[in-house]
Amino acid sequence: MRVVLSGGGTGGHIYPAVAVARQCEAEDPDSEFLYIGGTRGLESKLVPQENLPFEAIDITGFRRKLSMDNVKTVMRFLKGVQTSKKLLKEFKPDVVIGTGGYVCGPVVYAAAKLGIPSIIHEQNAIPGLTNQFLSRYVSTVAVSFEGSEGAFPKAKRVIYTGNPRATTVQTANRERGFATLGIPMNSSVVLIVGGSRGAKAINDAMIEMAPRLEKLKHIHFVYVTGETYFDQTREDIRSRLGSLPNHLHVLPYIHNMPEVLAATSLIVNRAGASFLAEITSLGIPSVLIPSPNVTNNHQVANARELEKAGAAKVILEKELTGKRLYESIEDIMMNYNLQQEMSASSRSLGKPDSAKVIVEEMRRLSRGR
Repeated sequence: MRVVLSGGGTGGHIYPAVAVARQCEAEDPDSEFLYIGGTRGLESKLVPQENLPFEAIDITGFRRKLSMDNVKTVMRFLKGVQTSKKLLKEFKPDVVIGTGGYVCGPVVYAAAKLGIPSIIHEQNAIPGLTNQFLSRYVSTVAVSFEGSEGAFPKAKRVIYTGNPRATTVQTANRERGFATLGIPMNSSVVLIVGGSRGAKAINDAMIEMAPRLEKLKHIHFVYVTGETYFDQTREDIRSRLGSLPNHLHVLPYIHNMPEVLAATSLIVNRAGASFLAEITSLGIPSVLIPSPNVTNNHQVANARELEKAGAAKVILEKELTGKRLYESIEDIMMNYNLQQEMSASSRSLGKPDSAKVIVEEMRRLSRGR
């Protein structure tokens, strides 16, 4: 199968597309790919590292208020459609899939206009503007959250697939996760991470919380600060504690996150859709601190879905303190029954076969051409 992938801006849009490509390869080693991304997003760096052929178009997103920048965006969109049509005609894909971000707009729209079967994957509980626009043109809309199908009333077909990142973590090696952290096998691990770039509010709470961790010496705490905040965060913790205790690990970044997740007992993190797909696939209980700096406040909606199911506790950033965070962690980690109940609830939301379901839909569409 020949597949064009598109998605960009953040890892949350890029890695699901990569997961789909890996599933295609697993099922058919002769699969061929072209990834069309933006010149300004992380995809221009990340996708070539995944050994996927990459082409870039220049595109920006719409502002939600009247602005002259939107005129420029319309012009870039139209030019992006022309460039995308040229690339699609040259590559001749069987199907095109967009996994989010405004770069999907011209790529998937061009595919629809050329009569190429197309899919958009919506990762969040509240759809983004680009996917709302594309939903009336594509062959299929795939959603990550069961029950959110009604968000696309103009779509020809909507299916619940989950997020393909859930499939990626299923093969993660738990032993390597412990080895990466330098922590003995089967230890209790609380992983605290604010996203790939880190989050100042979570780091500040981590610093404030650090002196309280003496009460939980039997638990290993792993703080992932983000590279920008690493030096200052580690120094601030040391100034409070004198030195880092053996059960407190402060890291700038984790490169093999799926393996570390497989070794994690409880996670504190944002509520990005891809990350939630990973932790529910593994059945990890969570304390979620949704980012307030996202479109439509969609991370709050994502987090509430897990909270409603009993898989997570939610702390809004405006309510976040070191004391509140510590108490939430302590409540879960000192109550084995609660931890097990949250784990079971988390796993019940997981969709570990997500990538396979999406590839099955891609094959169905390509056969119908």
